[in-house]
Amino acid sequence: MEIVEQYEEKTAGFWIRFWAFLTDGLIVGAIISIFIKPIFYFLGLDLFSSDWYAPITIVSGIIYYGYFILMTKFWQQTIGKMIFGIKVKPLKEEKLSWGTVLFREFVSRFINNTIWITYLFVVIAPKNKGIQDFIADTIVVHENVYVKNEQKIFKEKIIDINPSNEQAV
Repeated sequence: MEIVEQYEEKTAGFWIRFWAFLTDGLIVGAIISIFIKPIFYFLGLDLFSSDWYAPITIVSGIIYYGYFILMTKFWQQTIGKMIFGIKVKPLKEEKLSWGTVLFREFVSRFINNTIWITYLFVVIAPKNKGIQDFIADTIVVHENVYVKNEQKIFKEKIIDINPSNEQAV
C-alpha cells in the first residue's frame, strides 16, 4: 500500500460566500443610492415605484447584474469576494469566458433571487457548489489556501507463473 498526497484548493463554504454576497449587496446599494437616485431625483423621475418595469428598477437591475458580471469576468471575484479572499474558477476552461460569466451571473442570479432556497445548495452539494456553479461549471475557492488529501493506493504483487522464463510454444 502506498499513500499519495495531493493538494487542492479549499472550496468556499456557505457562510463566507454569504458574507461576501451581503457585502456586494451593500456596495451595489451604495452605488445606486449615491449615484443613481440623485440623478433620478433631479430629473423628477419616480424613485419609489415598486413595479418591475419602473425606470429605477430597470437601472438598478442593470447596475446589479453589471457589477457581478464585469467584476467576475475581469477579476474572477467581486469586491465582496476580494474582501473575504475567495474567487470563482472555471472547471473546464483556463479562464472565465464571457459565456460562462454571463450564464453564471445572470441566469443563476435570476434563479437564486427568485427561489431563495437554492442558495442552500452550497451547504449540501459536493465541494460547496451552488446552483450557479453547477450551471456554469465553476467553483468558488479560497485564494492561496490548499487542503491535503491522502489517497491509499493498493499495489498488487505480480507473481510470475512461469518462473523459468521459458516461453510457451
